[in-house]
Amino acid sequence: MSWFSFTVNEPNVAVRYIRGVAFGCLTPGRHRRHLGHRYVEVSLAERLTAVPLQEVLSSDGINLRISCAIRWRINLPDVFLTAADDPLSHVYLAVQVALRQKIAESELAEITRRDDSALAGPLLAAAQQVAGPLGIDVLGVIIKDVLLPGEVREANQELVVAKLRAAAQLEAARAETAALRSLANGAKLLEQHPALERLRLAQTLPPGSVIELAMPVPPEQAARRKPKK
Repeated sequence: MSWFSFTVNEPNVAVRYIRGVAFGCLTPGRHRRHLGHRYVEVSLAERLTAVPLQEVLSSDGINLRISCAIRWRINLPDVFLTAADDPLSHVYLAVQVALRQKIAESELAEITRRDDSALAGPLLAAAQQVAGPLGIDVLGVIIKDVLLPGEVREANQELVVAKLRAAAQLEAARAETAALRSLANGAKLLEQHPALERLRLAQTLPPGSVIELAMPVPPEQAARRKPKK
């Protein structure tokens, strides 16, 4: 900095005032200082402003607490400095009002569906409508927290637990049915193949067991063994 020149560092620009009137912007770099001119530096970097928790009633009467954040940056520095005393407060208020209107028109199931784009879309549109004439470019509105009343949270947890229990019982019933079907198929197979039944019996005996096989009797011997009438 000197009496004859000055430097504008990125990502800033310098708004030049001549006799109290904004007269263009100076880009980053070294510039000559003119007598009677005033220079105000403005940052063009992206910024994040948090909107704290808002207590809002949904259309079905549930009291919710919702917070969000606004991503924004200055795109018209001279307009930003002259359009309003606090330009961001106008954007802040527009997001708050749009949030209350959107929640008041929605039911709890729609809000907790976690489709943030459906909830943040109207907020972004409202913010951009107000921010444009103020030299602000709103890049996005992010839904941060959706806090439910304690009773509603407990009811949701009970519903989730009930669904998990029902799913577990259904899976157990399917497994039992599959096991019974497998046993039925095995019994049918053993009935059709007696040799498999004897083999399976031999496999189930403890080690050291003795198996006695009955030899088949020839037909002629069976005829001689028949008692005479």
